[in-house]
Amino acid sequence: MSASTDGVEPGGKGPEYAVPALDKALDILEVLAGRLEGMSQVEIAAAVERSPSQIFRVLTTLERRGYLFRERQTGLYSLSLRLFDLAHRQEPLRALTAAALAPMRRLADETGQSCNLSVLDVDRVRVVAQAESPADFGFRVRVGATFSVEETATGAVLRAFGGRAAEGDGGVAAGIRERGFLERADAVRGSITDVVFPVLGASGGAVAALTVPYVATSYSAVPAEQVREAAARAAAEISAGLGV
Repeated sequence: MSASTDGVEPGGKGPEYAVPALDKALDILEVLAGRLEGMSQVEIAAAVERSPSQIFRVLTTLERRGYLFRERQTGLYSLSLRLFDLAHRQEPLRALTAAALAPMRRLADETGQSCNLSVLDVDRVRVVAQAESPADFGFRVRVGATFSVEETATGAVLRAFGGRAAEGDGGVAAGIRERGFLERADAVRGSITDVVFPVLGASGGAVAALTVPYVATSYSAVPAEQVREAAARAAAEISAGLGV
């Protein structure tokens, strides 16, 4: 009777070592990765064909380790950026920023306005890239800065297209999705109008948001309508650069 070597069974097939807890964790991550909206413990259990009690400890561990985000008000679970961060740990967000920088630079040059790219970082909006205005006057945001999801137009777009619409704002999120973007006065600086478009991933959800903090002054040679059109093209180009 021949023995298997190097962890390979006779016949060329790999060994089947059952690790139930690991299987549960991977099943949960895969289910949530395919959903735009958060899921409850009961919904996740049904999707992975387990009972709620069987996945409770796994959910708790994944949340504690930062792989899952649990909405406090609704109790719904969704993926955090932990997996995305691990995939790009040698150079965080490399693929996204590489696809975004050239379109963002063209957008800034074409409109004379700065623009920035943000992602959801658990319960905050984090700026990961920026292109400054070529004009003498403009508005910039520091890369790495974080802002409230609830109070920013960028956060509203990320939630609307990423499935984290808060309780009570479903109609607002639906309106944003129908228009395909959001344009509104900045919550902190009323002289600035935030023009925000989603950058869509392969699943159809937003992996990032492209924001132009439009400053309407005598320095603004390009009208808001043209800025909006240019921002839409840039967001689509970034999405295409990600292989969408």
